[in-house]
Amino acid sequence: MKRVGILYHPKIAAARAFAEELADFLPSLNAVVWLCSAWDEESAGAQIESTELVLSIGGDGTILRAARAVAPKSIPIVGINLGRLGFMTELSVEQARVGLTALLAGEGWVDERAMLQAKLPGKRTYHALNDIVIGRGAISRVIYVETTIDGAPLTTYKADGVILATATGSTGHSLAAGGPILYPQSREILLNPISPHLTFANAVVLPPTAIVELKVHTDHQAMLSIDGQINLPLESGDTVKVNLSPHVARFLRVQPRGFYYTVLMERLVPK
Repeated sequence: MKRVGILYHPKIAAARAFAEELADFLPSLNAVVWLCSAWDEESAGAQIESTELVLSIGGDGTILRAARAVAPKSIPIVGINLGRLGFMTELSVEQARVGLTALLAGEGWVDERAMLQAKLPGKRTYHALNDIVIGRGAISRVIYVETTIDGAPLTTYKADGVILATATGSTGHSLAAGGPILYPQSREILLNPISPHLTFANAVVLPPTAIVELKVHTDHQAMLSIDGQINLPLESGDTVKVNLSPHVARFLRVQPRGFYYTVLMERLVPK
C-alpha cells in the first residue's frame, strides 16, 4: 500500500474540492492518503515521512512549493493543473484518474530537474526549483550587484536585479528578461541581469559546479527572492552565495519523453 500526499492551492476552491475527490478515489488503488494546503509548509513537512508520491493540485506555483517541501526526501511529484499556465504540470483534471491509475500501477518515468540553493549569512539555506533573484525593493532605482564566479570577478551589474535560474526556470522570469531556454534535464545555471544599464547585458550559462557570489551595493533596500515566493530584505553589503542544490525535483511522468517540446510550443507561442 502506497502513502500518497496531496498538496493543494488553498485559494483555488476547485483545488481543495478535487483534492478531496482524489482522497476518496485513491484508496481504491491501494493507497493511503493525506491532504494539506501547499502553503502550510510546516504541516506538510510533518507528514512527508514515508510518503511515496505527492500530488500537486493547482498550477506551477503550487508545484514550486511542493518541490521545495519534498525534494530533501526525493519524493516524486505529479502535477494536476488547475492554474493558468500549467507549464510544469503533468495531468489535467479530466486525465487525473486514468493517469494516476497507470502511475500507481508502476507505469511512467521519472524526470529529474536541477535545483539551486542560496545562502545568506545568518539565515538558513534556501532551495529553489525555478530561480533565485536579487532585485530592487519598493524604490524604483537600480542596484549594483558585484558578481564573482568560483572566486573570480565577473562584473558589477547596474540593473534592476540579477537572476540565477535552473533549466526549469529558464522558461520563466529569465526568459522574460531575454535569457535562453535550456533543455529541461540540464544542470547548467543561467546568470541573467534584469534591465541592465550601461553594464554587461548578456545572459551567461554556467557549469553545474559554479559557485556564484552576489554582493549588493545600494543606498536603498534590495530583495532576495526564492522562486518568487519567499522574499527576504537585503541591505547594502549583503552577500548571497548561490550554487547547485544537492537536491533535485523528481516528477513522475506518463507523457512521452519528448513531450516537453510540444508543451513548450503550446504554452509559449501565441496562437
